[in-house]
Amino acid sequence: MIKKYSTKEKSEARLFYIYISPWILGFIIFTLYPIVYSMILVFTNADNTGIGTFIGLDNFIKAFTEDALFVKSLLNTIFYVAIQVPLSIILSILIAIALNKKNIKGIQLFRAAVYVPFVTAGVAVTLLWGWIFNSQFGLINYALSLSGIEGPNWLSDEKWAMPAIIIMMLWSIGNSIIITLAGLQDIPKQLYESTEIDGANGIQKIIYITIPLLTPTIFFNLVMGIINGFQIFTQPYVLTEGGPNHATYTIMMHIYNHAFKYGEMGYASTLAWILFSIIMILTLIINQTSKRWVHYDN
Repeated sequence: MIKKYSTKEKSEARLFYIYISPWILGFIIFTLYPIVYSMILVFTNADNTGIGTFIGLDNFIKAFTEDALFVKSLLNTIFYVAIQVPLSIILSILIAIALNKKNIKGIQLFRAAVYVPFVTAGVAVTLLWGWIFNSQFGLINYALSLSGIEGPNWLSDEKWAMPAIIIMMLWSIGNSIIITLAGLQDIPKQLYESTEIDGANGIQKIIYITIPLLTPTIFFNLVMGIINGFQIFTQPYVLTEGGPNHATYTIMMHIYNHAFKYGEMGYASTLAWILFSIIMILTLIINQTSKRWVHYDN
C-alpha cells in the first residue's frame, strides 16, 4: 500500500530539504567531489591544474621504490606518533586526576588554563615556541644554564628537533585532558567508597577502578591521537620546514610539497590515499583489539 501524505507533511518535508540544502551542497562540493576526484588523480600524472594522462599504478611504484623522502617522512611521522600519543594519554590522565579535586579553590580556573593552549595552538604559538627553543637566548636553555647544564641546539640539531616538536605538542593536549576529566567524573563514587571499606589506598583505587573504567576514554583519545598525529604539519613546517636533514619532515609536508610546490597533484593524491589507508588500518586494528582491554561499566 502507498502511504498518502497530507499537505502539511509535504510542506514540512520541503522545508526540511530547503533548510539542509546548504549543508548538502557544501558536502558535495567541498568534501565528496574532492574525495572522488582525488581517487581518479591517483592513476594519473596530473599537474597542479588537475589534468594528466592515465599511468596506472606508477604513482604507487614510485612511492615505495623510488621516493626515498616518502619513506623518510613516513618513518618520522610514525616516530612522532609512537612517542607523542602515549605521552599525551599518560599526561592527560595524571592532569585530569589532579583537576578532578572539587575541594580546591579556583579549580575551574585551572581547568580553563589547561584548555587554553589547545584553542590557541597555531602559527603564532608555534613561533613563540621557536623563541623558547632558541639555542642562544631561548627560555629552556636559559633555565638549564642556571643549573650549569648546556642546552642543546633544539631546532638545528638532528637528534633534538623532533623531540622539541613533541614537547611543544604535549603543551596543547587540553582537549584530551578535558575529555579524560569528563570520563573521571562519570565513574560512580560508590565504587571508590566500596574500595575504601575494603582498605584500598589511593594508588590501588587508580589501578583497579580509575584506569579500567577510563579505558573507553583512553580508547577514544588513542584513536583521535593517532589520526591527528599522522596529520601533523603546521608545527614542523613553521619551525624547521622539515629540517635539519629532514629530521622533522612529515608525511603531510611531503604531500603538501608535491601538490603545491612541485605541481604533482596525481602523485600527491596517491600519497594522501596511502596515508588514509595507514590511518584506517591502524584504527581498525585498535578497534578490534579494544574488545580485550576496553571495559564499560555496564
